[in-house]
Amino acid sequence: MGRKTVTFHRNQQDDSELRQVRSRARRDNTGTDRNTTASTTASSKGSQGPAFTSCRRALSQTEHEILDDNTHETGFNGDDGSSFILTWVGDGTGVILVLSTISAPIDSFLKGGSSRLYRSMDYGKSFRDVSHRIDHTFIRKEFGVTTGPGNSFHVILTADTPVVDNSGGIVFKSSDAGVTFRSVRLPFHLAQPIAFHFLIPDYLVAISIDGGLWLSVDFGANWRKVHDGAYSFMWGAGVTLFFSYSAVETVEADRRGELLLKRTEDLGMTFTTIAEEIFSFGYIGGFLITSVMDEQWSPRVIYVSSDQGNSFNRAQLPSATTEQFYSILDGDEVMIFIHVDNPGDTYFGTMYTSDDRGILYSRSLERHLFGGQRKSDFTNVTSLRGVYLTNKLEEDGRIRTVISFDRGGQWRLMGRPENAACGDVQNCNLHIHGEHSRYNQIVPMLPLSEPSAIGLVIAHGVVGDSLSATQHPDVFISSDGGYRWRGALEGPHHYRILDSGALVVAVEAQHEGQVKTIKFSTDEGQCWKAYNFTEHPLFFAGLTSEPGTKAMNISVWGYRPEDDGQPMWVAVTIDFTSILSRQCNSQDYEEWLAHSSPGGDPETNGCVMGYKETYRRLKKSSVCRNGRDYGVRKKQSPCPCTREDYLCDYGYLRRNDSSECVRQPNTADPNPEVCLNGGDEEIQTFGYRKVPGDKCEGGFTPQPMSEIIRPCGNKLSEASPANQLSPATHFDTPREKMVLILVVAGAGFFVLVAVVSAALTVRRNRNRTPTYRFSNLRVQDEGLTPDPDGTPRGHGALFHHHNSDDDLLNLE
Repeated sequence: MGRKTVTFHRNQQDDSELRQVRSRARRDNTGTDRNTTASTTASSKGSQGPAFTSCRRALSQTEHEILDDNTHETGFNGDDGSSFILTWVGDGTGVILVLSTISAPIDSFLKGGSSRLYRSMDYGKSFRDVSHRIDHTFIRKEFGVTTGPGNSFHVILTADTPVVDNSGGIVFKSSDAGVTFRSVRLPFHLAQPIAFHFLIPDYLVAISIDGGLWLSVDFGANWRKVHDGAYSFMWGAGVTLFFSYSAVETVEADRRGELLLKRTEDLGMTFTTIAEEIFSFGYIGGFLITSVMDEQWSPRVIYVSSDQGNSFNRAQLPSATTEQFYSILDGDEVMIFIHVDNPGDTYFGTMYTSDDRGILYSRSLERHLFGGQRKSDFTNVTSLRGVYLTNKLEEDGRIRTVISFDRGGQWRLMGRPENAACGDVQNCNLHIHGEHSRYNQIVPMLPLSEPSAIGLVIAHGVVGDSLSATQHPDVFISSDGGYRWRGALEGPHHYRILDSGALVVAVEAQHEGQVKTIKFSTDEGQCWKAYNFTEHPLFFAGLTSEPGTKAMNISVWGYRPEDDGQPMWVAVTIDFTSILSRQCNSQDYEEWLAHSSPGGDPETNGCVMGYKETYRRLKKSSVCRNGRDYGVRKKQSPCPCTREDYLCDYGYLRRNDSSECVRQPNTADPNPEVCLNGGDEEIQTFGYRKVPGDKCEGGFTPQPMSEIIRPCGNKLSEASPANQLSPATHFDTPREKMVLILVVAGAGFFVLVAVVSAALTVRRNRNRTPTYRFSNLRVQDEGLTPDPDGTPRGHGALFHHHNSDDDLLNLE
């Protein structure tokens, strides 16, 4: 949710109910707009889960008349395209572009297909067919509608241009949100969609089908080829651009791990090679991450840079065999969540969290679920700082939901919703359906939260001792970031948050039927009203609103059969502004201490990650409009440090039922090998390390447990017993200290040898100890992930790399 582009598909099963739908070669030019993917999905009814009381209120006659006057239905007559790609342009502009595609050519050498372009200027209340502005050109559906960053009005459409007899492709560009378009002949053919800079809309980058890396600094008017053999690219900080390439254009160099990584900081005028022999790379939250294959088909290792590639250090994680994989779950400027798979087809592993350099990792959650479809239920609750939820696989095979309120420091089961009955169930908890359930069509949506709707979380779940596909999922809502939950709607629904949380809307998920009713709540889902938005039900395709939760308009998309049996796309837009006609004033808001509990210790109540946050937010009883000018307001105050403000350091774990960190037994590699920036490093371990981003002051202070000066460059053989020594080893007895002195003295010789050797065989910024195998590196979410106050945490995510090898190394 919150993405600019959505794709609505017709369900093939539903087509059979529209009598016999036949593809037409051409359509009439008659017809009456940001991009999200939605499709009709099935829910597994099975045994009904525990019941709860759902509050429903009748719609008054006045409210009904108001909504009737503010509901706008558009039928796209004669348009039987198989998909609609909907894109919002700008922020708060009300402009929507819809690209309809009836069919597509088999490949770029064949002609065919038909596209239509529609435009709305009023948040989807009405549309105009503007296909003539792009000369009725067939547009490449897989490239969609590319829009500029933020509030820019820049739009790019890519024509489906045959490669034969054409020296380059054609794009249509607009800098006025689609009012006018200009066609531009490119000096190359695109291999993938053109990418905008994340802040400057005139800066474009593209890769051609022959591997050329092209840049434009004037919104595509002129292009300059800056490099050959490119495979992938990502923008870094400022105008820094990272890209991988093959020096000799080796076939499948990415699969062989033979790529180089370059950086340009002046838009392609000069380049710096920052890594060699890489498989792939990514950029997330300020961390540059490379997957390195030391030798062909050998185990891979991960190197991380937090300084834009000036230096790399190997990520220190437990070793992984060829049966295992690593998956990056989330990241920002101060830490990374990563999943380490267990050997074999276990479908679970261990979740770790990094230090603020992305190098050292601590154990966060055991038996973290990661399914056979490579789907994880890991969810960042963006409406409250530090909150994450996910599912774990118990030893008896049950799947249970756990939640963390301190960025993975501790996890616990969720409580029973306050209005749900548990019956004879002994362990009665709420369990949340995530990506696995959506993939298997048990639920139509993932958990939803928005930074501007403080504390609000909406999710599908069941109440009982575990999560089951045979249970009927219902909709549950939390108003305090996941501490307490309430049953809201029976059965699966599509839902959206509007007006910064002052309004929540939902449409029941109907797999075999049609819909005509929308439900809405003005008190964060405690009570609901229902409104029939059309007299003629439609087959549901999707629910969309302007990203950012500021809007008051919601659009229901679907299709109906026309008189000739062909499907007609329909959009129904409902404007709720007149329902929430009153602008909120100061008396409609209250002070709310996040993470607090009634009767808690005044000194520590609400303390998470070392500080308290008090928000000003809307009362549930207030029926009013936040408006577009609404912004999150909060006050912060520091807390005294406790053990809860610390994670266990690498090689340490917490005792059962204790917050004390103790040495981890039976660890294959209990001590990290850390040589930062290739220089000597003084290593100290306290057994604890402060949670990245924690701001506590005073209080608990851990004491150092060991200390050593590690001379970097001493590359001992893995077979050597001396290689077992490492910075975190204890040296308490005189004999041990003497051994240490001898080792350090001998290390000088090896350092000298290593320096001479390095001058002959340069392996830039990394050592040659292939200890860890990374067979699957994956990022779950892409793009901006703002904090609750709206501050972006990072503009990058790992680049999707399709050409993975047999070990399924994917960057998504």
